[in-house]
Amino acid sequence: MSNIVIFGAPGAGKGTQSEKMVEKYAYTHLSTGDIFRKHLSQNTELGKLAKSYMDKGELVPDAVTIQLLEHEVLQKKPCKGFIFDGFPRTISQAEALDSFLSKHGEQIDCVLGLEVPEEELVKRILLRGATSGRADDQNGAIIQGRIAEYNKKTASLIAFYQKQNKYKAIDGTQSVEQIFSEICAYL
Repeated sequence: MSNIVIFGAPGAGKGTQSEKMVEKYAYTHLSTGDIFRKHLSQNTELGKLAKSYMDKGELVPDAVTIQLLEHEVLQKKPCKGFIFDGFPRTISQAEALDSFLSKHGEQIDCVLGLEVPEEELVKRILLRGATSGRADDQNGAIIQGRIAEYNKKTASLIAFYQKQNKYKAIDGTQSVEQIFSEICAYL
């Protein structure tokens, strides 16, 4: 079994490359955004707990996010491997993920870092917003805020995974096919 973290700022292409890896390698894709939406729409106990924070405009605490993720992992096992998309976002989340996987005799095998300059990220997200209908993808100030949040909290994970020799930087400005080819060569 292989467990992969796909990593990058908003708009880097994580979802696109995850879909391609799922198709080629039959991995199970776990997107924290999708997991939150599922639990909220199904009004599960974990969804209600997450919503109680979101309704106050607060970030969902790591402990709740990890519970949601653990629930999904355990429900989808056995499988060929997982692609973690949008998680972890902080060092404490990465440590919790390592701890959880270790309890089940598993680990993160590699972290694929899609590296894209900020101006390109903004262009991509605005383009996506024009077709997706997502309001947060149509507002430049919100997009800049999301990228700043990523730089402030999440970018530190690069060093965390480099110390474990698991981080693979990938030029995310290449075509979708070139990026995927590089990912496949690495895997």
